[in-house]
Amino acid sequence: MTISNAQQQVDEWIKTVGVRYFSELTNMAMLTEEVGEVARIIARRYGEQSEKESDKNKDLGDEMADVLFVLICIANQTGINLEEALKQNLLKKTERDADRHKNNPKLA
Repeated sequence: MTISNAQQQVDEWIKTVGVRYFSELTNMAMLTEEVGEVARIIARRYGEQSEKESDKNKDLGDEMADVLFVLICIANQTGINLEEALKQNLLKKTERDADRHKNNPKLA
């Protein structure tokens, strides 16, 4: 699935199952909440925090997909082509960071 396909599929789902998009502000709050859920799993599973028994069965991939879904909703609502935006972002990072990380002794 391409990013463009994902944007189309989310749009179709919203229009047939979800009734309509939530407002951009509501979706931004939901995105923050979903990112928090990803952070909670990573902090407990890979960080120093103890993982609660109730968190051990949480699916990190599913939580990341929730983040992606809401991000796609916001992109659709605001007319952003995420596939093109990502291509441009990678070009920007490539130009800006061409030697930056290669010369970082902390990454050696």
